[in-house]
Amino acid sequence: MDLAEEIRDAQEEEDGETGPAETRHFSTHQTWNLLDFLLKRSLFPVDIVYGEEPLPEADDWGYGPPRYVTADRVRLAADALTRMTYDQLIQGVDHPELAAAEIYPQLWDSPASLDWARDVFTSLTEFFRAAASDGHALVIWLD
Repeated sequence: MDLAEEIRDAQEEEDGETGPAETRHFSTHQTWNLLDFLLKRSLFPVDIVYGEEPLPEADDWGYGPPRYVTADRVRLAADALTRMTYDQLIQGVDHPELAAAEIYPQLWDSPASLDWARDVFTSLTEFFRAAASDGHALVIWLD
């Protein structure tokens, strides 16, 4: 956790000078629940929002202990993300469906509200592609 906080703090000090492909920390901010809903709805092959494997002996980092995604699964996720557009991801989803599913935060008052996570999805794709290219596994947590 100390290393993850160091990396996050250093990136925040850079004030956005580094793009998602060059970073070692990525935040989905408040889009995590929407992205999880959309990815599960599309039968995405990897859990990239919550992670897949428990990190042994890890304490709670916010909303539970961190989990990780192996390098092979990061590669699979990166390939799947690269083949997917955000428009494909939201195809057939409407804002009442998101409201009924109680997707956090509750801002699903118009069809345009689905565009809220578009930029995060694009950056997330770049982040996963870079991690896969470097052969990295990823540690994932919500805080």
